[in-house]
Amino acid sequence: MRKSVWSETVNLPEFESLKGEIKTDVLVIGGGMCGILCAYYLKEAGVDCVLVEASKIASGITKNTTAKITSLHGAIYGKLIKDVGREKAKMYLYANQDALYEYENLCKNFDCDFEKKPAYTYTLSDRQKIEDEVKSAQILGMKNAFFSETSELPFKTGGSVCFPDQAQFHPLKFIKEIVKNLKIYENTFIRDITPKSVVCDNGKISTNKIIVATHFPFINKHGAYFLKLYQHRSYVSAFENAQKLDGMYVDEDKKGMSYKSYNNLLFIGGEGHRTGKESLAWQGLNNFAKKYYPESELKYEWATQDTMSLDGIPYIGNYSKNTPNLYVATGFNKWGMTSSMASALILRDSIIGKKNDFSEVFNPSRSILKPQLFVNGVESTKNLLTPTPKRCPHLGCALKWNKQERSWDCPCHGSRFDENGKIIDNPATGNAKVK
Repeated sequence: MRKSVWSETVNLPEFESLKGEIKTDVLVIGGGMCGILCAYYLKEAGVDCVLVEASKIASGITKNTTAKITSLHGAIYGKLIKDVGREKAKMYLYANQDALYEYENLCKNFDCDFEKKPAYTYTLSDRQKIEDEVKSAQILGMKNAFFSETSELPFKTGGSVCFPDQAQFHPLKFIKEIVKNLKIYENTFIRDITPKSVVCDNGKISTNKIIVATHFPFINKHGAYFLKLYQHRSYVSAFENAQKLDGMYVDEDKKGMSYKSYNNLLFIGGEGHRTGKESLAWQGLNNFAKKYYPESELKYEWATQDTMSLDGIPYIGNYSKNTPNLYVATGFNKWGMTSSMASALILRDSIIGKKNDFSEVFNPSRSILKPQLFVNGVESTKNLLTPTPKRCPHLGCALKWNKQERSWDCPCHGSRFDENGKIIDNPATGNAKVK
């Protein structure tokens, strides 16, 4: 099995599974970065909180991040101003900048390889788009954003927008420190959920409020997340004896690649596609390295999966209009580390009754009338009608064989299963029949 540099270099603590009945004020479901930060900040605010994880903490998407902490999420700010207006675009920027500051403050006390680095979004051909993005960021308050003509990358670009003083870290070293003194139950699978309690395999939890931080929300009867989200798979290769980059780089084109250094490794990421589609995967990344870094040596390669919202903005807040005590954080659009912190701060404030200046832009009940909704609908319809006995137990879509990773993948909502049908990634909550 391919493993990331993070999971290969840290052993996380283990926690018991829940047996019996307990009570708590807030239950957090999901033990990735987002759920853990939610539990941490609620505990710091004096709230009685329990976190449950179906497997092991940080065993899902968190361990496969590229670990960038930044508010520069591609060329997004010009689009946000156009789509949601200047005030909400500013909320998005400031929420992510605040998340960066919170990480910086916490990491002063932790040995987690936190390092300040500039972040760049570059273009190969659309210089005007990047120049406009610089202006948009400056208008919203990012005064130190600037246009860069030069690049460390081994190929010619058309320029880039730079946000100085962004950051990266070792996410699992960070989690190893932050979970100390949190109430966590691992290997605790949720079987049933009501407004005031959840039933697990071997226990029950009575609670007043619930946060669903399970990457893709698994409760289908509220919020229509099966319409509002799809999942996107991408790949990372890490090389020794390659160039050391001072900055973190991402292409403004959705089909482009990303680059950053960590210690003596160069990360190259890309070859992304909707889960269930075909891709060159690591072969495309490794071919690039052979061309530009012929002396490099492949040390690690791994894949990750991101939930993508309809409009490029995460869903953070009440799960739906009709669930005042049920909350969600999802749709991080490839920026999971920063969005996890933004989610934790927003949800903490909501639960303790404190006004949060940025929550409005992330409202999960905002309009879903976006072009991506049609694309999601077409994909779901096509795969629901595909004749095959191999179906996803989530909503019945046809599974596709992923020859690169030897898994059965759902192109509708991104659930994944191993060769024998055992679940790997949600939103499915059970195994699939593939034989």
